[in-house]
Amino acid sequence: MPTAIALVLSLALMPGAALAQEDPPEPEVSEEASAEQAAPLPPAVQPPLPQQATSQPASPQQAAPQQPMPQQASPQQVPPQAGVPHATVPAVPAGAPSVPGTPPSVVAPGVARPGAAAPGAATQNGPRQNGMTQNGATHSGAAPQNGARQYGAAPAVAAPGALAPNTDTRADDDNFLLLREAVRQNDAARAHALASRLPNYSLASYVDYYRLKPRLRDAAPEEIHAALQRHAGTAVAERLRADWLLELGRRRDWSSFEREMGKLARDDDLQIRCYALVARAGRGERVGAEARALLNNPPAYGEGCAALMAELAQRGELSEAELLWQLRLAGEMNATGPARRTAALLGASDTRAAQAVDVPAVALARGIGNSRAERQIYLVALGRMARTSLKLAVVALEKNAPRLSSEERAIGWANVALAASIVLSPEASAYWRRTNGAQLTNEQMQWKTRIALRNGDWKQVRSSIEAMPAALRAENAWVYWLGRAYKAEGRGDEARALFEKIAVQSHFYGQLAMEELGRMVTAPPPAAPVTAAELAQAGANPSLHRALKFYALRLRAEGNREWNWALRGMSERQLLAVGEFARRNQLLDRMVETSLRTRTELDYAQRFPAPHFEILHPTAQGLGLDKAWVYGLIRQESRFIQDARSGVGASGLMQVMPATGKWVATKIGLDNFVHDMLTDLRTNITLGANYMNMVLGNFDGSQVLATAAYNAGPGRARAWRGLLTEPMEGAVFVETIPFSETRGYVRNVMANATNYAAVFEQRPQSIKARLATVNPRSGSVLD
Repeated sequence: MPTAIALVLSLALMPGAALAQEDPPEPEVSEEASAEQAAPLPPAVQPPLPQQATSQPASPQQAAPQQPMPQQASPQQVPPQAGVPHATVPAVPAGAPSVPGTPPSVVAPGVARPGAAAPGAATQNGPRQNGMTQNGATHSGAAPQNGARQYGAAPAVAAPGALAPNTDTRADDDNFLLLREAVRQNDAARAHALASRLPNYSLASYVDYYRLKPRLRDAAPEEIHAALQRHAGTAVAERLRADWLLELGRRRDWSSFEREMGKLARDDDLQIRCYALVARAGRGERVGAEARALLNNPPAYGEGCAALMAELAQRGELSEAELLWQLRLAGEMNATGPARRTAALLGASDTRAAQAVDVPAVALARGIGNSRAERQIYLVALGRMARTSLKLAVVALEKNAPRLSSEERAIGWANVALAASIVLSPEASAYWRRTNGAQLTNEQMQWKTRIALRNGDWKQVRSSIEAMPAALRAENAWVYWLGRAYKAEGRGDEARALFEKIAVQSHFYGQLAMEELGRMVTAPPPAAPVTAAELAQAGANPSLHRALKFYALRLRAEGNREWNWALRGMSERQLLAVGEFARRNQLLDRMVETSLRTRTELDYAQRFPAPHFEILHPTAQGLGLDKAWVYGLIRQESRFIQDARSGVGASGLMQVMPATGKWVATKIGLDNFVHDMLTDLRTNITLGANYMNMVLGNFDGSQVLATAAYNAGPGRARAWRGLLTEPMEGAVFVETIPFSETRGYVRNVMANATNYAAVFEQRPQSIKARLATVNPRSGSVLD
């Protein structure tokens, strides 16, 4: 075992398994916590567009381009850092200094330029999906037809008593960005040289942090402690402490680790939590139960969790069966490194484990093997192969079934059934029936339930959900569907109790639960306006100013970290004030994310802004589009970031792909279209809205199908619809969309649109009516 443990730790520290990886993007508040023949195209609306001939037009497209799977969007691509995706950054407001060093930061409490949009009711919600987040740009203040006030962007103006604007020069900003890149490259000498050029930089705490970060492995504890003391209570101190804890864990300096661990404000880093359990195990504590609850996401394990598994395996607190389970999870989640390390702990070949994940055909050709670990590696390969070829996986399993135990055969069929379910194969139900005796993974449990939903088998839906672990069963989706199963079985009181648990209108399942209870989605009364004193307090917050500086530098992840740090412990009134501060600094995404943290004071003016109404409303009206749906989609796509750009090239407010833009421009007669025009607000809305109208028309008016098509492409949505043999409830169709991102995207857009409609129309709204029924394809196709 010691040899195996040494191998595990060496694998964990191989190149690419960085110890102190760059921080991931700051998590946002979840709103759930709280056809085959061409049909005539619908009429097109084309408002006057600016002519921007800055590049050669794309070659003509004969078919509607397939929208790729969504990726995070960013107004401009910046060099990615490890663990941080391309960030969405706010555009510098008109009139802002050319030097990015002075952010549009301070705002005057209750002061706005004449004509600036005033706070009011508006529309938006939902996490990032096809786009990301941004400052929603200017809004004329034009009211929707029902007269509801809108939140657009207001200009940033000086705030009495607020922090003074910084005096950073362009050279300072350039040096800071070079410093950050040197740290990303782990170049300590260059980082030190660049940091020395920034003695008075406005982000001095980060200069200090970047000077230290590449030297953590060699730094004396006293130096780290001094830096932590200098920046105590700040986001950068929290970040430095997390990095230092990872280094202390690597050094196995457990006494220092545990002293620092108690000072960490957030206990959400998986590796640090794993190291904490290793430290306690070293003192003789039995931590196996806590470790088993923690170790459920192999792709995130890193060296810390590898060390924990090795320690517990050596102490006998992780049994062979538990290690085999970890191997299953790693295979299912396509986590090659954890699969190799777990195989080594089991005494099996780490090379064969890697092949099972990466090249399953090779692993299957090698055969089953004799030990339990070798057979589990074979079953991992079987599951990976089933993702590519169900037929080959089924043949291989049936051929080798006699050499497997009954439990192993059931696991094999569970792996096959999962792959079949994800492609909505008609055979999926039959495969699930062959899994008796297998412990299912969370993903397998969920897909077994989804297939039962598609089949209308409420008894199976109930039993599958009741078999889920408590944490999974408590998720909003499964609370709702269990309630529906109880209702179908005549257990009305139990169903109503479950619906009451989640009946809030801020998210998809909450809206569905409300409707089961006879309630509809309505716009709440306006929140009390933010006072000048409340806004002044927000405007004086140093973390928010650091965030604004980062946004001006187009460093979105760092800006969000500082912003969210500032929100800790705030009252609901303080949160609403910060939301107004965000609006005045043209950061509608920050306004929304901040406002989502309130639980009793629900300001729909902040949660659901409707900027650019003077452009979007006539465009949607001319096309006969539901503007609530359009706003719901934009909010999900880009968070109103005008110059958002995804990793695959989708651009602007509505995240239009260049090929799609060219195709739509041709269809509506927009001459001289070039790709750069996608960043023009009016052009982007015109092309995006026309595309929405086209896919809506070609999916017989189904907003569910059209939304799925906008996200994943018309071809995929058409294929999913093509599997239907009879009409399906819209909510069931959404729940069983194969792509998890598209499934979440459609849920959020539909919930967004329902809330927007409640605001625009000022009357109760039904999400079930919006979801409607999804019918088998008729005979039209967007090609």
